[in-house]
Amino acid sequence: MWPDRRLIDLFKTEFPIVLAPMAGVMDAELVIAVAEGGGLGSLPSAMLSPEKAREQVNVIRQRVKAPVNMNFFCHTPVDLTPDAEARWKQRLADYYTELGLDPAAPINAANRAPFDAAFCEVVEELKPEVVSFHFGLPEQTLLKRVKAAGCLVISSATTVKEAIWLEQRGVDAVIAQGAEAGGHRGMFLTEEIAEQPGTFALVPQVADAVKVPVIAAGGIADGRGIAAAFALGASGVQIGSAYLRCPESKVSAGGRKALAEAGDDSTVITNVMTGRPARGVQNRLMREAGPISPDAPPFPHAATALGPLKAAAEKQGRVDFTNLWAGQAVALGREVPAAELTRDLAKSALARMKALAG
Repeated sequence: MWPDRRLIDLFKTEFPIVLAPMAGVMDAELVIAVAEGGGLGSLPSAMLSPEKAREQVNVIRQRVKAPVNMNFFCHTPVDLTPDAEARWKQRLADYYTELGLDPAAPINAANRAPFDAAFCEVVEELKPEVVSFHFGLPEQTLLKRVKAAGCLVISSATTVKEAIWLEQRGVDAVIAQGAEAGGHRGMFLTEEIAEQPGTFALVPQVADAVKVPVIAAGGIADGRGIAAAFALGASGVQIGSAYLRCPESKVSAGGRKALAEAGDDSTVITNVMTGRPARGVQNRLMREAGPISPDAPPFPHAATALGPLKAAAEKQGRVDFTNLWAGQAVALGREVPAAELTRDLAKSALARMKALAG
């Protein structure tokens, strides 16, 4: 038996395990597999058009009768100034030359749109059981519409202050995102990377500060991590990196090789991939231009000029410019089907908690 069933009762899932939404490396297939395994599948929608998001949710609904979480960003867009663009292109010029690319050729802008009225209409139409947000929450009118559609709302906090802010605005659960977590930092009330607490320090303090269930995220990739999260006061966990090497993920062959070879010291927090701090497996660009660079333009514009470099390098089997977002427990990931992994995670967590209780 789970020592805290609040998240299971809230989401109506078999296990208190949430698949982290990982934009760019997963789609409906991984959502379905995790749902079949008893967890809450999350569809990353920030890089999708409203039409594509609708299509993906419909695929999920056709394949599995289980709750689904749609995830969105809610950053405030910042325009790219000509000076910032020129400075970044100059920083990348040698890479363009090396790969035989024309730096003056037109490039598609990076697509990471914040939650807006068009997405809100999709949510009202599809009525996902859960809607999760990253970088805070959308404006109050949109948030009210999401809740009026019958959706549960969750969001990430990287500090106790952010967790309290989220609870005050009506979230149904808080994701406590420790510094170990892969992907973009969910920071929205701070920009101080050096002050970000780890999962072990953050979760109990958030659990003490809010009344809603807490979902622990960051460095959790096996039953031991799940048991530890519950011991710290969490009602559930959000796991991403452990699923990256599952057959249902869309990570490239080169990316899978890099993930398989990664160790506990392979990831860094960087801003050079998108312009916003995120943790990923260190690549050539992070080493040579970062990991934190004042030249990186604001989110998501840093990713635009990297697009041609990423594509050209990947054709050569290299991930020099690929953002392989992953957390510090990435080495604990396994190449097993996601449904099987989800059940194994739950089983081993319960066994670990039983052993500790005995």
